[in-house]
Amino acid sequence: MRRGIATFTLDYGKCPPWLFERMVKLGREMTRVLIEEYGPDEFIKRIADPVWFQSLGTVLAFDWNASGLTTILTASLKEAIRGQERYFGIFICGGKGKTSRKTPDEIMEWGVKLSLPVPIANNLVYNSRMSAKVDSSLIQDGFQIYHHSFFFSKNGAWTVVQQGMNTQNQTARRYHWFSEDIDDLIVEPHSGITSQSFHSQVLNLTSKKSNKTRKISTELVSDGFETLKRDIEIIRRHASDLSQVISLAYTSEVSPKVSPSSHLGGEKRDTLTLANFEGVEFHHHPVENEDFWNSPYLKKILAKLADQKPKTYEQLLATQGVGPKTVRALSLVSEVIYGAKPSYEDPARYSFAHGGKDATPYPVDRLTYDQTIETLRHVVAKSKINRLEKDRALKRLAG
Repeated sequence: MRRGIATFTLDYGKCPPWLFERMVKLGREMTRVLIEEYGPDEFIKRIADPVWFQSLGTVLAFDWNASGLTTILTASLKEAIRGQERYFGIFICGGKGKTSRKTPDEIMEWGVKLSLPVPIANNLVYNSRMSAKVDSSLIQDGFQIYHHSFFFSKNGAWTVVQQGMNTQNQTARRYHWFSEDIDDLIVEPHSGITSQSFHSQVLNLTSKKSNKTRKISTELVSDGFETLKRDIEIIRRHASDLSQVISLAYTSEVSPKVSPSSHLGGEKRDTLTLANFEGVEFHHHPVENEDFWNSPYLKKILAKLADQKPKTYEQLLATQGVGPKTVRALSLVSEVIYGAKPSYEDPARYSFAHGGKDATPYPVDRLTYDQTIETLRHVVAKSKINRLEKDRALKRLAG
């Protein structure tokens, strides 16, 4: 699987009932054949593959590059297996809008019906919630998550498919996760897709390049609320001067303090040097437009973190109330004062599902391309649908 994130045009239209009914019918048959041939875990794995997911949606007759493919395909598959989840051995929770917020309850309901041990059910809920937090808070790319679905098998394999929208440029971006590919829920956890557009200055705290930022952020809240408050106040006062190096002598108001121990060896400093951003990636920094300290809610959350002192960055993010602004504030303090520069590279990678004919952004992966088509053709051929609908599906594959 290729790493990355898919971007599609926003689709404001509705799927006509006649099309949805046919997608459900064909989706049920394709799901049946896939599971009979390869098993439920393989089905979950294929849903996590953005190329496969996109191809499946296209075969079921939806526009390949519209944002609605994600929501309609998920909804049609969920409806297709309704009442037969135990038989298929797969379970689909969540969906679009308000339905996405019901995901934890739906997972727990299945946990009861399947007599899953409570720790296992709770872990599934935790993975669902953390994937949503990571994509809304650690990847700050301008896309607001509005669709979240959680697929899991009776054997414990799981996949997350969620989508965000950017109303400003009328695009949507889809994020895929797969349990077997994840070593760390925080560090580069996604399984990949394609992207039609890229953005500059995307704060990507899932990147391995952001390791230092995550480490210092965790240490900052452990240092105590007053220390963190003072650091943010310094940034707030001098935000407009960040295009040049500024050395500040500590006054009686800002006394010498102990910096995060693992970064500066626990030594006290009498001066503070803010980072120099001129001539690097950009002449201006996002902090220039931030106004953190006027937010009573942010103060409350930072005080809560300083009191609880999470031991890991994952625990920090998992804390109730922690969101994009909290993460961004800690990241900026880590970077501007302690030099822990995070990644500002958009994690989106590819422009086409299987590559481009002109080798841009990479050559067509013929083997994957052919395997995807052949598997879908085999599944359609074995499905129990009428000949006309089967021929139409096969023609879509051939086209």
